[in-house]
Amino acid sequence: MRFVELGEYLCEVRAKQYWRVERLKSFDEFLERHFPDSRRKAYYLMGIHETLTRIPKPDLRQVGWSKAVELTRVARRDGESFDCATWLHRAKNLPKEGFKVEVERHLTGKETEPWELLYFKVYKGQLAVIERALDTAGLMLGCDKARGYCLEMICADFLAGANLEQNEATSSELDSES
Repeated sequence: MRFVELGEYLCEVRAKQYWRVERLKSFDEFLERHFPDSRRKAYYLMGIHETLTRIPKPDLRQVGWSKAVELTRVARRDGESFDCATWLHRAKNLPKEGFKVEVERHLTGKETEPWELLYFKVYKGQLAVIERALDTAGLMLGCDKARGYCLEMICADFLAGANLEQNEATSSELDSES
């Protein structure tokens, strides 16, 4: 099903209380039953339907739901002065991350650095040490610092103490002695 229509249907279920047909106590209970892993996405889709009323549905479908969520953020902030044509053009022409950066710049007035999520496996036995190091770095750097920044500072501290050129030279000397 298309996300635009799904958002519209969910708004209708909530407004007309169709969830009562299933003898449920609330709309949230309806979402728990029908969207157990994606209640947040259901609310995003409803927000798109309720907020982006001036943008034609085919255009919204074209940009996709994640860019439409970003458009919703701008529309809510700008209210009546929301320039939907300009923002829709940006959403269509920019890649998702580039569009998020544009939205963030518009909302905060600040230039934001592009970011990336890192995924790697750690063993349960390692987790306590990692969490403790991140918490300690957070306390040393100020509690408002993001965990990514704390990890960067831990790594920078490690690199400051490690002299890679000296270690490479030492290993080259050892190789030539063998």
